[in-house]
Amino acid sequence: MRENIANAFKEALKAKDQVALSTMRLIMAALKDRDIAARGNDNPDGISDDEILSMLQTMIKQRGESAKMYRDGDRPELAASEEAEIEIIKKFLPVQLNPQEMQEAIAAAIAGTGAASIKDMGQVMAYLKSHFAGQMDFSSASQDVKAALMSKA
Repeated sequence: MRENIANAFKEALKAKDQVALSTMRLIMAALKDRDIAARGNDNPDGISDDEILSMLQTMIKQRGESAKMYRDGDRPELAASEEAEIEIIKKFLPVQLNPQEMQEAIAAAIAGTGAASIKDMGQVMAYLKSHFAGQMDFSSASQDVKAALMSKA
């Protein structure tokens, strides 16, 4: 994952693509910050690929929220800039699960963890995060897991 990010940075540099270059710098800075924090927690190698995927999803979510605020504030040029960054960041994520696949993954996670009630939601979410890192939006998945567990009760 780190190699892909470094290669994309080099490509953006060679292509003189300012949007991609600034986005890659943001990704690399966030990665460096997380690595430094991980080293402080006795992890000399920095964060794992799954944690990198989670970081990228967080960056996408933040930019999506910013773009929405810019659109609501009648600032389409700033919203377009945020959306361009989202597209660049998405290139590092695996293919996202479609809604049907996400429901199947949630059902498998509930079955795999033996979850029976809303109290088991944490176990189900941990299962999903370990098996589907970077492949789904966990904020919407958590709502679906909650609904599925509530219907079981």
